[in-house]
Amino acid sequence: MRSQAFPRDLRAPRCRRLGLRPETVVALLLLTSDLGGLVLAWKLGLELNRFYAPLPPDLAAWYWWGLPSVFWLFAAGLLFLIAVSGLYHPRGHWKNYLRLAKVLSLGYLLALAIAYFYDPKVDLPRSLFFSAWGLSVVLAVILRLGVSLGFRIFTLRRPIRAFLVAPLERQEYLSALLEQRANYKIVGSAIATMANEPQTLTEILNCQAQEVIVEGLPPAHLASALYWQLRQEGISLRLIPSSLEMLYRRGTPEIVAALPTLRVDMTYLNGCEYRLKRYLDVMLALIGIVVLAPLFVVVAIAIKLTSPGPVFFRQERVGLHGQVFQMWKFRTMRADAPQLQAHLEAQNESADGILFKVKNDPRRTRLGSFLRKTSIDELPQLFNVLWGEMSLVGPRPLPLRDVARFHSWHHIRHQVMPGITGLWQISGRSRISNFDEAARLDLYYIDNWSLNLDLEILVETVRIVLFGTGAY
Repeated sequence: MRSQAFPRDLRAPRCRRLGLRPETVVALLLLTSDLGGLVLAWKLGLELNRFYAPLPPDLAAWYWWGLPSVFWLFAAGLLFLIAVSGLYHPRGHWKNYLRLAKVLSLGYLLALAIAYFYDPKVDLPRSLFFSAWGLSVVLAVILRLGVSLGFRIFTLRRPIRAFLVAPLERQEYLSALLEQRANYKIVGSAIATMANEPQTLTEILNCQAQEVIVEGLPPAHLASALYWQLRQEGISLRLIPSSLEMLYRRGTPEIVAALPTLRVDMTYLNGCEYRLKRYLDVMLALIGIVVLAPLFVVVAIAIKLTSPGPVFFRQERVGLHGQVFQMWKFRTMRADAPQLQAHLEAQNESADGILFKVKNDPRRTRLGSFLRKTSIDELPQLFNVLWGEMSLVGPRPLPLRDVARFHSWHHIRHQVMPGITGLWQISGRSRISNFDEAARLDLYYIDNWSLNLDLEILVETVRIVLFGTGAY
């Protein structure tokens, strides 16, 4: 219940308006096209196969539309594989016909391997398997070509409603260029310095823009807030060359109105992916607490026996959207360490003074040095994860002292849930002396976030902790 008091993470899905969006209609048409290709391929394959070998009864528990149960189970899995490959996106990914053929072929080969390991004695006749495989690829591609032609005719009649974000002196030129040379209708505009302001998003939504075209965003702002806000609303973002340093991993290069651009699309699985992140956080935190409970007890006893003071150290840290919360750690310093910190400021090894780092901190206990080296002191933060104050992966929450020294652009890292580990921790940890370096890593994480990136960071964190790299 505690997480309800905290604001929404930048990546969290928002409630959508009721009704089918045009992009959803397009995705349904593409899905219907692929399913139609598979149905035709299997019907033709079964017709050819009846002259060679009958279908094993174990693969035909029931029939629907004249097709056996094995087909419908296989088709559902294959369509899901196509979806996660991004081939139902209405803004161009689906037009990669060669990729569609590769995904279909991969699906058939995976099904063949799964069937063999499940029961080598029961499998599709080779005549049906190879004919259905070849026909599925050919028919699915042909039907998509037909859909492509229909899209082309439809989109030429209806221009894309676009909102322009650019420096004031460039807006008139870009508006004229896009409307004259491309199929765009500019329905609104905002200056680049206002890109991440709430009123800009409100104007974009009021104009019912289908796409936002951006040039000249201030480098310190990046596109973090704008990109994620548009993504939640299902609106595509297109960056013009001056913004190519931003979000490059997500973008698709395209030429529009003789301008090189980078199109950054929203994804249909965005809401599911973020929810899955939270479910994994809770599940892994619970598993971690249960499995590590004996270690918790041993560490608590060791702390009590080796130094006076409490077992846990609680410190106010700045989390999501600047909210302050109590972060838990095993105590690694003297009980009066917070009061002694002011006397050690002159020994701070941080280049810009934002972080407080003293390699041979005299306040640290002998056991505390070991706990820090092994990162065991961070384990109680699993409870912060359960309470919804932190995530397993995200920008590291910092004390009030550090945040008070932030430059304005550093606060962008507070737009997402803080984490126990993150890119900062696996890219140098304590060896990073300038906070700008750490902040840029956090911004990179925000702009390029995916569930897969979180898993990569978790795996790399385990490796680094085992070898104690960069910790002190």
